[in-house]
Amino acid sequence: MSSTGEKVRQLAPHWAVMFVAMFVALAVVDRTVGGFGFAASMALVLAIAFGYPFAVRALGVAPPVWRR
Repeated sequence: MSSTGEKVRQLAPHWAVMFVAMFVALAVVDRTVGGFGFAASMALVLAIAFGYPFAVRALGVAPPVWRR
């Protein structure tokens, strides 16, 4: 098992991409639809947060701590 520092080093780029993807998705929705309510925005953020690791694993670029 890797140390906590090693896990953070592996995950930091993925967290950054996920964070940017959330902001981009919310901005696109805001521009196209004119804004979502809080619940819909939270659902979109959670969908990205839970879907991103699955997508990264499927593409084969997941960090070792996300591989099963």
